[in-house]
Amino acid sequence: MQELMISLMSKYGYLAVFSLVAIENIFPPIPSEVILLGGGFLTTTIGLNIVIMIIAATLGSLVGAIVLYYIGKIFNKERLKKIISGKIGKVLRLKEKDIEKADEWFDNKGNKTVFFCRFIPIVRSLISIPAGMSEMPIVKFLIYTTVGSLIWNSVLIIIGNRVGDNWEEILGIFDKYSHIVAIILIIIFILFIIWFYGFRKSKKAN
Repeated sequence: MQELMISLMSKYGYLAVFSLVAIENIFPPIPSEVILLGGGFLTTTIGLNIVIMIIAATLGSLVGAIVLYYIGKIFNKERLKKIISGKIGKVLRLKEKDIEKADEWFDNKGNKTVFFCRFIPIVRSLISIPAGMSEMPIVKFLIYTTVGSLIWNSVLIIIGNRVGDNWEEILGIFDKYSHIVAIILIIIFILFIIWFYGFRKSKKAN
């Protein structure tokens, strides 16, 4: 996949960067680090402009984020409540008030969450869905997404440009970072499930 993405960017330039980043945002398993570091490297070999490269990548990030935002908006809070009120809710032991609490939390912390999550692998893309589900104002969503994505894209493209032929070594470092983050997220999720059900049981006991 790495060779294919570099080949596409070498052939189609900014259009390929824009398209690949947009696709990466919709399908998180595609590594943005390859696109951005590789794209930065190509600015040293085939004459691509680093500023235009950053703009193309950021526009791609926005397009991908908007798609997921509207998926979340379609799959909104009320529909989620209907699902929870059925068998799935019983199996997961979730109630409508749990959805309300999650929505209320996102209303209060959503701006910072959307911004900071742009620097976290996998979550960087998926955070757009709960933003849409909680009906975060689209203007705010676009502002925080643009700023966060611009910083992330700029850093990686500039690193790729500076290290040149050594960009794949830097990619290895980011791969380790991604794996560590993924493990941490899994642990946090497991701990949250344990805490959530323990809290529910203690609440019932009282």
